[in-house]
Amino acid sequence: VFLGNGPSGICLSYLLSGYIPYFKRGSLHPHPILQRKLEEAPDVSILDQDLEYLSEGLEGRSHSPVALLFDTLQHPDTDFGGTAESVLTWWHETERAVPHLVLGRNAPGGAWHSIEGSMVTLSRGEWMGLPDLPFKDWLKQKRRGLRNNRAMAEDIAHYYQHYVVRKGLQKNFRCGTVVTSVRKVGIESISSHAQKDLQENSDSPWNFNERSTEVFQVDGFSKTVKGDKEPFSIYAENVVLATGTYDSPTWLGVKGENLSYVHHQLSALEEAVKNNRVGIMSDPVLIVGAGLTAADAILFAHHCNIPVIHVFRRRVTDPGLIFNQLPKMMYPEYHKVHQMMKEQSAACAGPYERYVSLPEHHVLSFGKDMKCIFQDKNGYQKVYKISMALVLTGSNPNLFFLPNNGIDLAMDSGQPVNPKRNPIDVDPFSYECTQEKGLYALGPLTGENFVRFVQGGALAVASSLLKKANKNPP
Repeated sequence: VFLGNGPSGICLSYLLSGYIPYFKRGSLHPHPILQRKLEEAPDVSILDQDLEYLSEGLEGRSHSPVALLFDTLQHPDTDFGGTAESVLTWWHETERAVPHLVLGRNAPGGAWHSIEGSMVTLSRGEWMGLPDLPFKDWLKQKRRGLRNNRAMAEDIAHYYQHYVVRKGLQKNFRCGTVVTSVRKVGIESISSHAQKDLQENSDSPWNFNERSTEVFQVDGFSKTVKGDKEPFSIYAENVVLATGTYDSPTWLGVKGENLSYVHHQLSALEEAVKNNRVGIMSDPVLIVGAGLTAADAILFAHHCNIPVIHVFRRRVTDPGLIFNQLPKMMYPEYHKVHQMMKEQSAACAGPYERYVSLPEHHVLSFGKDMKCIFQDKNGYQKVYKISMALVLTGSNPNLFFLPNNGIDLAMDSGQPVNPKRNPIDVDPFSYECTQEKGLYALGPLTGENFVRFVQGGALAVASSLLKKANKNPP
């Protein structure tokens, strides 16, 4: 059972539906050592090879060796601007399919359906694709193109839905489901009728391994067309967490943050503009944060001529700031925001109207009178009257359905799971949780945020599950 139907869950479903990757005969990988390793066993699928051996020595923009491996097999020299074709060929070996279910709240694509459709991706368009159906090819069929090599969120959401249909994966997907609990139970606690039924039904996704004494019980409900909730309980030997981190926006934890004019999602600004609650003559909109969502909010406000006060804790030159890591040519709009942050501080007027930057400041409180108090690094305070506030400082996964909110699974088991600072602790070559056998984690929960790299985790999980299911060739 997979929890989450975003890119991670879709890719894993593809691999477990019997689609098996092999090294394409006659292809040449630009990494000579990897090429030599691939030529050693061309008839053995990548899933059945030693992933640790294949990925040894690879370098790139991910900390995961398997993510780098799968990415370089699909996009051999993409980081150097190359357009070399994938060195993989895919075979559909139906006898190797592993029965599974993918549970998700929305349509396939996960959080991509919650992102404002006209938003442009940070990643290049071709990096948003899933195995054996290049995103660019799909876009061409739609007679659409990439803007500055990047894609719109709406197109990506539709592409993921199309992928599931095109690859025949729909039977594995249950959309409109909410999982409320995942826990381990002894097999003896399941009714004997249910056990017998499950073991006799060879097509059932929950055939129990005879050695198992414990299984996972997954409880939740499905939303019907009429809006009713139908409860379900599923038993599975293995559960994959692929729920992402879009669920719970981070709060500052300051006084007044629960007031009605303080929001934690960019959509609130779009809604306020649409309803004419803010405009060119209103008090400034406060934007808190220095990531890409905050930048998107600034660009949106700037486009609508809405005045902005921008507050963030870091220095503008801090190397950890995402803007200092993005190539200017590829991301001109984010470079513009960074320029505004540098040149338009409250201390000195700059060329940009209706925007004030307050670096190295933090919010002390929000007042009922719509006044917000900030403090700088020296302890000096400022007060501004605002029309609304957007706190855009990241989001956290919502793992309420796991015992102790999943904290026991994290690298530091004394702190909540956080994609950047405290991801779930997994084995790097199987993605199985080190603290709970049979439980796997993928994507942002393990610190991997880019679609091009989450697929390596799916490869690792599929390889591990195929071994467990004895679906490996002799």
